[in-house]
Amino acid sequence: MKKHIGIIGAGIGGLTLAALLQKRGFKVSIFEQASKFARVGAGIQQSANAVKVLRDIGLEDHLRSIAFCPQTWNNREWDTGVVKHELSLGSTFEEKYGAPYFLLHRGDLHAAILSKVNQDSIYLQKKLLHYQINSEHVQLTFEDGTVYDVDALIGADGIHSKIREQMLGADKPRFTGRVAYRTTFPASLMNGYAIDDCTKWWGIDRHIVIYYVTPKKDEIYFVTSVPEPEWNNESWSAKGDLGELRTAFKGFHEQVQKVLAACPDVHKWSLYERDPLPTWCDQKVVLLGDACHPMVPYMAQGAAMAIEDAAILTRVLEEQPNIPEAFQQFETVRKERTSRVQLTSHKNQWMSKPTDSDWVYGYDAWKVNLS
Repeated sequence: MKKHIGIIGAGIGGLTLAALLQKRGFKVSIFEQASKFARVGAGIQQSANAVKVLRDIGLEDHLRSIAFCPQTWNNREWDTGVVKHELSLGSTFEEKYGAPYFLLHRGDLHAAILSKVNQDSIYLQKKLLHYQINSEHVQLTFEDGTVYDVDALIGADGIHSKIREQMLGADKPRFTGRVAYRTTFPASLMNGYAIDDCTKWWGIDRHIVIYYVTPKKDEIYFVTSVPEPEWNNESWSAKGDLGELRTAFKGFHEQVQKVLAACPDVHKWSLYERDPLPTWCDQKVVLLGDACHPMVPYMAQGAAMAIEDAAILTRVLEEQPNIPEAFQQFETVRKERTSRVQLTSHKNQWMSKPTDSDWVYGYDAWKVNLS
């Protein structure tokens, strides 16, 4: 009989895992502290290594219908616009790596994955107090007083993971001294001015990434990284000052100026990271995604790593009935890759010059050796 798997956190990684496991006959319960799911204003990139996983739950055609498929990812000098490096996407990328490259709204991706999960298995407004491992189960106690027993527990609860805190002790992620401004807005506000499919504009100590997030090119997203060591706010929903943002990118290329001038509203959040953890496992409990390997977003691989995690975890749970051994195997298979992506993201040089991207985009979580 297949195990009952508990998942804390109904983000992209947790829901992907739930959908993959449910497809294979596992009983899954997902516990999410939010009261509802919202289309929060952020874009997301889904490269071939993530799309190959989502293909398994039947999402590829849907993603083609809701996402923008760029032809190129340009990396350009902040002021002159001179191209530093161009990554060919579209059919060239798909032929090389076996799956497409999508740009879309994070909320649309989340909703798509959510649609593949049994809605009766999701419990909202469930904030975990602690877990307790006994011989038979992992017992979960929530702030509302409810208690649940599961055979195994996955902590997919993000950079401020409650499960990681119980497992390894309380600590704080490291503030990078940098903040990100980000928003999506209607392309109609550009009054006909066209932007590149997807461009990272590389400044001396700051950058901005701009791209479309819909097939009709009717919604634009941007995200920045700017040094602001005195601003330290962990909220995803804090508002940013448009005047400060525009001043921060004064002198940048006309395309950047036009986007920032048209933008009606912006969010701002601090960028955090952690060093690789000593362990991801506590017997029948394991961490996934940002809970164990959070990273700055400079490679656009944070969600992709969580999605890959979900596939590898699904495979080991299918093959290994002993939960602690399965979780240890998962950590062994994933740790080197995620640590490498964390470090590469930290350096913020990805695609700034001719770059070997095969090791990232060519990864296939369904085929990688588990031994």
